[in-house]
Amino acid sequence: MADQVHFELVSPERLLFSANVAEIVIPGVEGDFAVLAGHSNLISTLRPGVIHILETGAQVTDRIFVEGGFAEVNAEGCTVLAERAARVADIDRNKAEQALADAREDLQDAKSEIDRAAAAQLVEIAEARIAALGTSTY
Repeated sequence: MADQVHFELVSPERLLFSANVAEIVIPGVEGDFAVLAGHSNLISTLRPGVIHILETGAQVTDRIFVEGGFAEVNAEGCTVLAERAARVADIDRNKAEQALADAREDLQDAKSEIDRAAAAQLVEIAEARIAALGTSTY
């Protein structure tokens, strides 16, 4: 267990993942970062992207798409509080592509700065979700 870190991924709906793992790769706003046993304490905001969970060695055993949120690493392990999250395998490509088309249309139709910012964020999330479908390993 000394070479493992406890990882929990929580969304508003439920606890999605809780286990001891070898490594977690997390999409931070300033770039991806890996968490291993003994990692320094940190708190980071997340950008839309994929969390890669490695339970043994360098083999990715699970991939979970997050729309954003926060990650905290401390002596007890790593906890991710995600705004929304879903296993990449559960993402429907057709729905994801439709969500991107809708978000782009909303961005084009936006009248105010607030509406443009909200639509731009939805475009970013939809593009990241589709990109997640195209990657199978870290």
